[in-house]
Amino acid sequence: MAAKSGAPISDGDALGGVTLVLGPEDLLADRAVTAVVRAVRAADQDADVTDLEGANLAAGGLAELTSPSLFATARAVVVRGVDGIPAEAVDALLAYVRSPQPDVALVLVHRGGQKGRGVVDKLRKAKVRVVACDALKSYELPAFVTREIRAAGGRIDDEAAQFLVESVGSDLRALAGAASQLISDTDGGAITEEVVRRYFAGRAEVTSFAVADAAVAGRAANALEQLRWALRSGVAPVLVTSALASGVRGLAKLSGAPRGLRDADLAREIGVPPWKVKTLRGQLRGWTDEGLAAAMLAVARADADVKGGADDSDYALERAVLAITQARGKR
Repeated sequence: MAAKSGAPISDGDALGGVTLVLGPEDLLADRAVTAVVRAVRAADQDADVTDLEGANLAAGGLAELTSPSLFATARAVVVRGVDGIPAEAVDALLAYVRSPQPDVALVLVHRGGQKGRGVVDKLRKAKVRVVACDALKSYELPAFVTREIRAAGGRIDDEAAQFLVESVGSDLRALAGAASQLISDTDGGAITEEVVRRYFAGRAEVTSFAVADAAVAGRAANALEQLRWALRSGVAPVLVTSALASGVRGLAKLSGAPRGLRDADLAREIGVPPWKVKTLRGQLRGWTDEGLAAAMLAVARADADVKGGADDSDYALERAVLAITQARGKR
């Protein structure tokens, strides 16, 4: 059984079952574990909770942790780092999965990757409950913000959610904290871009997204000013090249997309939220295929430069920004 992280977990789902929390996103994984523990404690407020690393799970350790209680106490056993479980304990784990104890909730956490993949595959075949905690793509972050705020009883529009992402960055814990702060400080009222700007504009002004937006719009002086502010504020050069690449790539995908698609279908084609299509259309004006090709080459060169190909990454970024603004309108 598969589920998205954050999906409600009842005591009926948890007790007597095995949950595999799978994926690299720590915040989602922690929430999935917390949801199982909460469900167990809802069933039995005196439930025991054991949290250990997989590397510390001895061959007979799982049997001891999951053996029936004399006092009929429910329990949750959380094993983090499935990839680190000793080989001699794996067989005992798989045997337990095939016949779990009715008053125990076993939670197995695996951060993804190839290490331990064999155990994960066997757990899947055993049809354990899987909670996916995949890292979110950049275009999925505004939707994450929207879900956070709606779950807390608030409201936020698409532009405000995007602006919050551009202001705070891609770290989910930071985004969740920012969303919580906005909910608290606005007393559940509507959160607009103006509200987000009031709290986070100082940070947004120096983000790599601001540099990219100015560059693809052809505003050379503004783009260079934003770049210098960003670098002085500690924004890593690789984040700037990533934003530049994302901006130019989005325009190229829009330019080459099939004609006549609805905005929702076009958004899926490009890999952006539906509302972003309107923004990209506005940015695409003035760009030609030749110009986009030149801009992509400039970004690729800058990316190589800031990753060790040049002595001065700041200069490499300035050169890239100027090349992008000059490529706009190139024929």
